[in-house]
Amino acid sequence: MKFPLRPISRASVPAALQKAERYRIINDPTSAESICLDVLEVDAHNQEALVTLLLAITDQMGPGPIAAAHRAQALLPRLDDEYKRAYYAGIICERCAKAQIGAGSYRTGEMAYHWLIEAMAFFEKAEALRPAGDDAAILRWNTCARLLARDASLAPREADEPVDPSME
Repeated sequence: MKFPLRPISRASVPAALQKAERYRIINDPTSAESICLDVLEVDAHNQEALVTLLLAITDQMGPGPIAAAHRAQALLPRLDDEYKRAYYAGIICERCAKAQIGAGSYRTGEMAYHWLIEAMAFFEKAEALRPAGDDAAILRWNTCARLLARDASLAPREADEPVDPSME
Protein backbone atom coordinates (compact mmCIF):
# COMPACT_ATOMS: atom_id res chain seq x y z
CA MET A 1 0.00 0.00 0.00
CA LYS A 2 1.33 3.40 -0.95
CA PHE A 3 0.60 6.55 0.94
CA PRO A 4 0.85 9.92 -0.80
CA LEU A 5 3.66 12.02 0.60
CA ARG A 6 2.73 15.29 2.21
CA PRO A 7 4.69 18.35 1.13
CA ILE A 8 6.39 20.62 3.64
CA SER A 9 6.23 24.40 3.39
CA ARG A 10 9.15 26.48 2.16
CA ALA A 11 9.08 28.34 5.47
CA SER A 12 9.87 25.11 7.33
CA VAL A 13 13.03 24.30 5.33
CA PRO A 14 15.59 25.74 7.80
CA ALA A 15 14.05 23.89 10.76
CA ALA A 16 13.75 20.70 8.70
CA LEU A 17 17.44 20.85 7.79
CA GLN A 18 18.35 21.27 11.47
CA LYS A 19 16.30 18.17 12.24
CA ALA A 20 18.03 16.25 9.46
CA GLU A 21 21.42 17.12 10.91
CA ARG A 22 20.27 16.03 14.38
CA TYR A 23 19.08 12.70 12.96
CA ARG A 24 22.50 12.17 11.41
CA ILE A 25 24.14 12.93 14.76
CA ILE A 26 22.01 10.36 16.59
CA ASN A 27 22.78 7.77 13.90
CA ASP A 28 19.38 7.76 12.21
CA PRO A 29 20.45 8.47 8.61
CA THR A 30 17.26 7.11 7.04
CA SER A 31 15.23 9.81 8.83
CA ALA A 32 17.77 12.44 7.77
CA GLU A 33 17.55 11.18 4.18
CA SER A 34 13.75 11.38 4.22
CA ILE A 35 13.80 14.95 5.52
CA CYS A 36 16.29 16.00 2.83
CA LEU A 37 14.11 14.48 0.13
CA ASP A 38 11.17 16.48 1.50
CA VAL A 39 13.23 19.69 1.43
CA LEU A 40 14.39 19.00 -2.12
CA GLU A 41 10.77 18.59 -3.22
CA VAL A 42 10.11 22.25 -2.34
CA ASP A 43 13.63 23.60 -3.01
CA ALA A 44 15.34 21.38 -5.59
CA HIS A 45 18.63 23.33 -5.53
CA ASN A 46 19.06 23.61 -1.77
CA GLN A 47 22.78 22.97 -1.32
CA GLU A 48 22.57 22.16 2.39
CA ALA A 49 19.89 19.55 1.71
CA LEU A 50 21.96 18.00 -1.10
CA VAL A 51 25.07 17.74 1.08
CA THR A 52 23.14 16.38 4.05
CA LEU A 53 21.40 13.86 1.78
CA LEU A 54 24.73 12.74 0.32
CA LEU A 55 26.15 12.30 3.82
CA ALA A 56 23.03 10.49 5.07
CA ILE A 57 23.30 8.06 2.16
CA THR A 58 26.98 7.38 2.89
CA ASP A 59 26.15 7.01 6.60
CA GLN A 60 24.11 3.97 5.54
CA MET A 61 26.95 2.22 3.70
CA GLY A 62 27.32 -1.38 4.69
CA PRO A 63 29.63 -4.20 3.60
CA GLY A 64 28.57 -3.73 -0.05
CA PRO A 65 28.89 0.03 -0.48
CA ILE A 66 28.58 0.24 -4.27
CA ALA A 67 24.82 0.92 -4.50
CA ALA A 68 25.00 3.65 -1.86
CA ALA A 69 28.10 5.09 -3.54
CA HIS A 70 26.26 5.35 -6.86
CA ARG A 71 23.27 7.03 -5.18
CA ALA A 72 25.54 9.55 -3.46
CA GLN A 73 27.64 10.15 -6.60
CA ALA A 74 24.46 10.95 -8.54
CA LEU A 75 24.05 14.01 -6.31
CA LEU A 76 27.51 15.45 -7.03
CA PRO A 77 26.58 17.23 -10.30
CA ARG A 78 23.84 19.10 -8.42
CA LEU A 79 26.37 20.78 -6.13
CA ASP A 80 27.07 24.37 -7.14
CA ASP A 81 30.85 24.53 -7.03
CA GLU A 82 33.78 22.43 -8.11
CA TYR A 83 35.38 22.43 -4.65
CA LYS A 84 32.30 20.83 -3.08
CA ARG A 85 32.02 18.30 -5.92
CA ALA A 86 35.65 17.22 -5.43
CA TYR A 87 35.49 17.25 -1.62
CA TYR A 88 32.29 15.20 -1.38
CA ALA A 89 33.48 12.79 -4.10
CA GLY A 90 36.43 12.16 -1.78
CA ILE A 91 34.10 11.65 1.18
CA ILE A 92 32.13 9.05 -0.79
CA CYS A 93 35.30 7.14 -1.67
CA GLU A 94 36.68 7.35 1.87
CA ARG A 95 33.43 6.01 3.31
CA CYS A 96 33.40 3.20 0.73
CA ALA A 97 36.90 2.27 1.90
CA LYS A 98 35.80 2.24 5.54
CA ALA A 99 32.77 0.10 4.64
CA GLN A 100 35.10 -2.34 2.86
CA ILE A 101 37.41 -2.45 5.87
CA GLY A 102 34.44 -3.15 8.11
CA ALA A 103 33.25 -5.96 5.85
CA GLY A 104 36.39 -8.01 6.36
CA SER A 105 35.69 -10.14 3.29
CA TYR A 106 37.93 -11.53 0.58
CA ARG A 107 40.23 -8.87 -0.95
CA THR A 108 38.91 -6.21 1.43
CA GLY A 109 42.37 -4.70 1.85
CA GLU A 110 42.88 -4.32 -1.90
CA MET A 111 39.47 -2.76 -2.43
CA ALA A 112 39.79 -0.39 0.52
CA TYR A 113 43.27 0.62 -0.66
CA HIS A 114 41.95 1.63 -4.07
CA TRP A 115 39.01 3.54 -2.56
CA LEU A 116 41.41 5.41 -0.26
CA ILE A 117 43.78 6.28 -3.11
CA GLU A 118 40.81 7.57 -5.12
CA ALA A 119 39.58 9.56 -2.11
CA MET A 120 43.03 11.11 -1.67
CA ALA A 121 43.08 12.18 -5.33
CA PHE A 122 39.71 13.92 -4.89
CA PHE A 123 40.91 15.57 -1.67
CA GLU A 124 44.03 16.83 -3.47
CA LYS A 125 41.81 18.35 -6.14
CA ALA A 126 39.59 19.92 -3.46
CA GLU A 127 42.64 21.27 -1.63
CA ALA A 128 43.69 23.16 -4.76
CA LEU A 129 40.21 24.68 -5.04
CA ARG A 130 39.48 25.31 -1.35
CA PRO A 131 38.39 28.64 0.03
CA ALA A 132 40.88 30.46 2.23
CA GLY A 133 40.99 29.00 5.72
CA ASP A 134 39.19 25.78 4.77
CA ASP A 135 41.52 22.86 5.44
CA ALA A 136 38.81 20.16 5.46
CA ALA A 137 40.27 18.46 2.37
CA ILE A 138 43.73 18.34 4.00
CA LEU A 139 42.26 16.83 7.18
CA ARG A 140 40.47 14.13 5.16
CA TRP A 141 43.60 13.43 3.04
CA ASN A 142 45.62 12.99 6.25
CA THR A 143 42.98 10.61 7.65
CA CYS A 144 43.26 8.43 4.54
CA ALA A 145 47.07 8.52 4.68
CA ARG A 146 47.02 7.45 8.34
CA LEU A 147 44.60 4.59 7.60
CA LEU A 148 46.96 3.34 4.90
CA ALA A 149 50.03 3.70 7.14
CA ARG A 150 48.40 1.95 10.09
CA ASP A 151 47.12 -1.17 8.32
CA ALA A 152 49.50 -3.25 6.20
CA SER A 153 46.57 -5.20 4.73
CA LEU A 154 45.51 -2.05 2.87
CA ALA A 155 47.69 -2.58 -0.16
CA PRO A 156 47.35 -2.69 -3.94
CA ARG A 157 46.75 -5.92 -5.78
CA GLU A 158 50.00 -7.68 -6.55
CA ALA A 159 48.87 -8.99 -9.93
CA ASP A 160 49.40 -6.95 -13.07
CA GLU A 161 45.66 -6.52 -13.53
CA PRO A 162 44.33 -3.32 -11.94
CA VAL A 163 41.38 -3.47 -9.59
CA ASP A 164 38.26 -1.42 -10.34
CA PRO A 165 36.63 -0.77 -6.95
CA SER A 166 33.32 0.10 -8.55
CA MET A 167 32.97 -3.34 -10.08
CA GLU A 168 33.58 -5.57 -7.05
